[in-house]
Amino acid sequence: MLTAPHARLVTRAAWLALLLLGLPLGAMAAKPEPAAAIPPAEETALEALQKSPRHGEFVDIPYAGGVPLRSWVVYPERRDKAGVVVVIHEIFGLSDWIRGLADQLAADGFIAIAPDLISGLGPGGGGTDSLPTRDDVVKAVRQLTPEESAARLAAVRAWAATVPAANGKLGTIGFCWGGARSFAAAASSPPPQAAVVFYGSSPDSVLIEQVSAPVQGHYGGDDARVNATIEPAKKRLAERKRSFEPNIYEGAGHGFLRQQSGREGANLKASQAAWLKTIAFLRKHLK
Repeated sequence: MLTAPHARLVTRAAWLALLLLGLPLGAMAAKPEPAAAIPPAEETALEALQKSPRHGEFVDIPYAGGVPLRSWVVYPERRDKAGVVVVIHEIFGLSDWIRGLADQLAADGFIAIAPDLISGLGPGGGGTDSLPTRDDVVKAVRQLTPEESAARLAAVRAWAATVPAANGKLGTIGFCWGGARSFAAAASSPPPQAAVVFYGSSPDSVLIEQVSAPVQGHYGGDDARVNATIEPAKKRLAERKRSFEPNIYEGAGHGFLRQQSGREGANLKASQAAWLKTIAFLRKHLK
């Protein structure tokens, strides 16, 4: 065991070594910060789900307008009640990626509910899993009118209010097609406590007048089609003193959170920054 004088000698020697190497004196003690967990990319989502310690299950949510809405529900590991986040899928339906993202929301402390909004539109009354190709899923999603989508989401929200482990607060998060629906949900009555939009178009000039929930948006810098809708929404919501926080990530493309390996690192960088902001926003409004 080193005595105190010996320990001081070792420390001084280490400092001298750092100086000779041209490193800062704090380098010996500095440790790299671990990267915050983000949802898995599309190609690793199924593996992440299989390794998850959290309880996830499929639930059939009653829907008066048709067959029950098959939904993936994941619960966080916590002793107190949690806020609920409704996950609104892309135009690709209830995929493994969306389920993996719901699992990450549960890891971050929320009850995540990801409904298959095309339940009943597939062969034999099925949903996403009943359709043979992604193109077929896209066609089915495009059959949903904004009114039908809103009605299905309202059924999910009504069911969420009955979950015993929920704290009574609810947010929405959506991606691309689902991002637009999440923004629209901020105009519903009653509104959610928060709405998060990932690269989804902003509401039209009529619906924007009804937005009352706080909205946070995340957009790839190279996504001109969607991004053209940001500024008009931002201007009108500011005039109405409504909260809208758009974030644009330079170099990232459309769908960056799912395609994290794309665009020479820009998509991953955007994903990391966007997810940190998303979780902070949801915790603020759903605690």
